[in-house]
Amino acid sequence: MGRTIDLAGRTAVITGATRGIGKAISLSLAGHRMNLALTGRSKGNLDKTAAESEQLGSTALAVSADFSLDRAPYEVIKRTVDRFGGIDILINNAGTALNLPFEQTGDDDWDAIMKVNARAPFILCREAIPWLEQSDIPTIINISSVVGHKGYIRQAAYSASKHALMGFTKALAREVQNRDIRVHALAPGGVATDLVASMRPDLDTRELIQPEELADIVLFLLLHRGNAVIDEINIRRISNTPWQ
Repeated sequence: MGRTIDLAGRTAVITGATRGIGKAISLSLAGHRMNLALTGRSKGNLDKTAAESEQLGSTALAVSADFSLDRAPYEVIKRTVDRFGGIDILINNAGTALNLPFEQTGDDDWDAIMKVNARAPFILCREAIPWLEQSDIPTIINISSVVGHKGYIRQAAYSASKHALMGFTKALAREVQNRDIRVHALAPGGVATDLVASMRPDLDTRELIQPEELADIVLFLLLHRGNAVIDEINIRRISNTPWQ
């Protein structure tokens, strides 16, 4: 039987923490009195998440970060370590989407979405590994998507970026398993977030997966640690509509 982890005083980096899935994860972990390094582009929303997290018992560091900028991933890791002295958990949630026909997707569009959805998680993981190796519960969770497995019309660049994230996650898990670093991927279908609303305004948000449901899954992965490892969790919503 695996052990149940006490998360109090542990340090987690959570990207894209201003809203949606990232905010739900942040508030869930805050209740376990963790040290949280929270990133986001909107300083106002980021400060709000940090304040709400501290009200729940965490110590929160708000790091404004735009992952379309080359130095942003490096600065996130540096500021986290400067403040908390190490990293136990890295949750790569930040992402951006694009809803355009393939022929209208420009070079700059491709580069921008790859920087945020694939390049940033790659660098964050690489820079965090030396610190994770010093933890007794080193964990990486990459939030992918159903489009990391499937392709959707008008989402060529977005699908490619999430496929890249999934491929990287699978390879990383094999490379670091001998150091007991657990690497998990979550691949949800439609979630009630602003990003999904911008991509699929036709969907009824009442039918979508709620961000808090994903936060519960993340918490399960972090609280339970044994010999069994969950590499990937595919989460679909109960619906008769095409997007699952």
